[in-house]
Amino acid sequence: MKRAGCLFFAVAPVATLLVFLLGPDKDDAGSGAQDALGGKPSSSHPADLSDEEERELDERIAKMPAGLAAPRQKELAQQIVASAENSTLDWRGQYDYIEDIGDGNGYTAGIIGFCSGTHDMLTLVERYTKDHPDNGLAKFLPALREVDGTDSHEGLGEAFTTAWAKEAEQPAFRKAQITQRDRVYFDPAVRMAKMDGLGTLGQFIYYDAMVLHGPGTGERAFYGIREAAMKQARTKAEGGKEAAYLDAFLDARRAAMKSRKAHRDTSRIDTAQRVFLREGNLSLKPPLVWKMYGETFKVPQR
Repeated sequence: MKRAGCLFFAVAPVATLLVFLLGPDKDDAGSGAQDALGGKPSSSHPADLSDEEERELDERIAKMPAGLAAPRQKELAQQIVASAENSTLDWRGQYDYIEDIGDGNGYTAGIIGFCSGTHDMLTLVERYTKDHPDNGLAKFLPALREVDGTDSHEGLGEAFTTAWAKEAEQPAFRKAQITQRDRVYFDPAVRMAKMDGLGTLGQFIYYDAMVLHGPGTGERAFYGIREAAMKQARTKAEGGKEAAYLDAFLDARRAAMKSRKAHRDTSRIDTAQRVFLREGNLSLKPPLVWKMYGETFKVPQR
C-alpha cells in the first residue's frame, strides 16, 4: 500500500542537527540506519553535510539507544503494522498474501504490502531474481515492468498470484521480503526519526507512515507529510516538544489519508497511534491495547 517516489530529506538545519546529534544523549533515541537508497542521504539533502559531518552524524546515531530497532520493539512494530495492513498480529503469516485491494496500485502482497503499481514489488522481484535466477517469479518480470505505475494485471493474473504464494514457501524469498522491508521502509524511517530527536513511539509513527504513504516528496507521501507537520510544530531536535510535534505529524498524516478514498479509514491513527501518544507512552512499552477497524488488539507486558 505504499506510494513510491524520489527521496528528499527536508531535515532541520545542519547546525541544529549537529548540536542535537553530537551533543549529550537524548532519552530513548534509537540506533542508526541507512536511508532507503541503502547509503547516505540523497543528494537533495538541504543540510548539504560534508563527508566528515555525515560520518560524525552516523556515528552519533549509532551510539544512541536502540529504540524501535531493538529486537523486541521491532517485532512489536511489525505486529502493529500487521494489525492495520492485514487485521492480524501474525505478520509472519503474510509472506504468501496477495490480492488487489482496489486502491489503484494493482496487487498488494507480502509482509508489508509490496505493490505491483508502486515499484517496490518490481524491485523486490528483481533483487530476488538476481540472487536466485531460477525462482518462480522471474518469468513475470517483463509484465511487472509493464504494469509498474498502474493498476493493471496484464501479463500477471492468477498465474502470478499462484506463483507468488508458491514462492513464499521458500526461506530465501521470505528473507528477501524482510530485507526489502527494512531497506526501503523500516531503516530510513527510524533513522529519520532519530535525526528529528524522536523516541520509540515517534520512530514507529514514522515507520507506519513510510509503509502506507511511501518515501516520496508529494504532499501525501512521507516527506511531504513531515514537511507539513514541521510547519505546525518544531521537532525535538529543533527544541520543540516531542508530543506536540507528533500530534502535528498525525494531524498532517490524517489529512493526507482522508484525501484518498482508499485510505479514509484512519483507525491506524485515531484508535492506535493517537491512543499511545495521549497515554504518554513515548517509549511504546507494552502492555498495549488498541483498536483497528473496530477490532481490539492487545500485546501483554513482557
